[in-house]
Amino acid sequence: MRERFLKKTGPSAEDDEEKEREREKRRKERKEKERRKFRKEEEDDDEGEWETVKGGIAIPSEKPKMFAKDAEIDLNLVIKKLSEIMAARGKKRTDRREQIELLHELQNVADQHNLGPGIIVKIKLAIISAFFDYNPKVSDAMKPEYWTKLLDRMSENLDVLLNNPTLIVSESVTEETENLEETPYKIQGCILTLVERLDDEFIKLLKECDPHSNEYVERLKDEVKVSAIMDKTMKYLERFKVSSEMCRIYLRKIEHLYYKFDPNNLKQKTSEDKSVFTSVQEMEKLCKFIYANDSTDRLRTRAILSHIYHHALHDNWFQARDLVLMSHLQETIQHSDPSTQILYNRTIAHLGLCAFRHANIKDAHSCLVDLMMTGKPKELLAQGLLPQRQHERSKEQEKIEKQRQIPFHMHINLELLECVYLVSAMLIEIPYMAAHEFDARRRMISKTFYQQLRSSERQNLVGPPESMREHVVAAAKAMRNGNWRACNDFIINEKMNAKVWDLFYQADNVRGMLTKLIKEESLRTYLFTYSNVYDSISMATLSEMFELDKSVVHSIISKMIINEELMASLDDPTQTVVMHRSEPSRLQSLALQLADKINNFVDSNERILETKQGNFFLRGVNQGNFRGDRQNFRREGNQDWNKQRRDHRKDY
Repeated sequence: MRERFLKKTGPSAEDDEEKEREREKRRKERKEKERRKFRKEEEDDDEGEWETVKGGIAIPSEKPKMFAKDAEIDLNLVIKKLSEIMAARGKKRTDRREQIELLHELQNVADQHNLGPGIIVKIKLAIISAFFDYNPKVSDAMKPEYWTKLLDRMSENLDVLLNNPTLIVSESVTEETENLEETPYKIQGCILTLVERLDDEFIKLLKECDPHSNEYVERLKDEVKVSAIMDKTMKYLERFKVSSEMCRIYLRKIEHLYYKFDPNNLKQKTSEDKSVFTSVQEMEKLCKFIYANDSTDRLRTRAILSHIYHHALHDNWFQARDLVLMSHLQETIQHSDPSTQILYNRTIAHLGLCAFRHANIKDAHSCLVDLMMTGKPKELLAQGLLPQRQHERSKEQEKIEKQRQIPFHMHINLELLECVYLVSAMLIEIPYMAAHEFDARRRMISKTFYQQLRSSERQNLVGPPESMREHVVAAAKAMRNGNWRACNDFIINEKMNAKVWDLFYQADNVRGMLTKLIKEESLRTYLFTYSNVYDSISMATLSEMFELDKSVVHSIISKMIINEELMASLDDPTQTVVMHRSEPSRLQSLALQLADKINNFVDSNERILETKQGNFFLRGVNQGNFRGDRQNFRREGNQDWNKQRRDHRKDY
């Protein structure tokens, strides 16, 4: 057996190879004879002719002729041929590629015979429709080669329409009222619908590309052409002054503009040169038109959200905040469609980042808390689906959710969002925890931050921080001890700069603002934590410890005293803070907590006994009078019910 499968050499091996070749040749000849015989039988069949099909599309034996040789080509003949080609649109065995070729050939014929701009625009509109129809699946993106041709045809068509004021393309034109022979030319169709479809196809193409590849960059370059087509469409529609159509095209333009950062806006704030037309001014113009003329809530809502987003992106905090408060969108957004809700989430996220840059930490936290507490900001911002949730949804739901995803170049950095949220929570939560350390009724301001802190405290061995979350937790622990330098070093370092802070425009300003806030909140935390240790403390000492101006230290302590957060008074001649010692010590605070808990326990125990076997303490006493007294006390709102109960016990 072994020798049978080994490679043979010598004359016997050559003979075997020759025989094998002969056998293969005879096999091929036999197959060819059978094929010829089968074809002859098909030709002799009386039932009719057969066509060889390939890939489900009939391959014609020869290319169909456009017109007969002796035919006199005029406008009516071309219109008739165009109707004939378009009648085959959508039929089962129509070759879509051949349709596009026929329409291009028909356009060449119309150009050669100078049949007028009316029929040329009509044919071009048909070509554009044929490009859209080429892809059989609506959910799939168009092929890149057809996409490039489509952009060219759209641009050419709009140029013809803009250069010929006598051309009118409108949905209101019917087949009977259509006029292609003389001016004014009236053509049935809708340019706006084609541009909207073009925009949708562009988004589909971007979604299908790998966002980290060169192909995505190449496709993204086409946005310049898409925006140019929209600008031409805006000019064309402004001729007719139809407000509903203008609102639709303006919103499409807004959706290509609202997420883009324009450095000229910030330059204009710092310089006196107001001649540059910035994107904020363009957004203002487009949005105000929609606010004034739109009759549907959806367009107005999307315009307001885009306007807020653009203001927040360019640090116009007060304009963005006022628009949110005036629109009352937060009350009604849950009734909107999913894409509008996604835009709302994106807008609120950027509003939080803008508030953070302006040192409005509470506003930043309140903007981001709803988004981050859910644990799925990626899904809420339509930037991808979490893999662990894929089994919870059906294939149909997953397909719908994938269609809602936004292209990669519009994404908001999730790590940046989370870091800003956790730092904001730290600056609010740590001083609050220090102030209410022994308060039994202390509530959590930020649940997510609290969980991160608790999970770190439960670890037996805590090493140096590596991830962004670990850096924030380490900074929070340092702030708790009043060590602002360690806190600042954990938040602002090379690793955190590369991951987070360098992503901000004017990152140095953000870092400076953050250091100032860390110093101030560390001072507050220090005073809350160690005030019971001091009889008095010099403001000069505090100023030196936290590297803050004396005026800033004076201001912070004054606010704390006014808000009754710190039981102390300021002695101006000596510039010291005199503590009043009214705060309970640690042991006293714990004793008060224990007393409260025992009191609550006794009350609940009595209520249980009363429901089961009547009042235990008042057996043999006139219980009716006692209960009546208790009801009177409750009705009058007397809070000293416990004292009255103790008096009754003494009597008993």
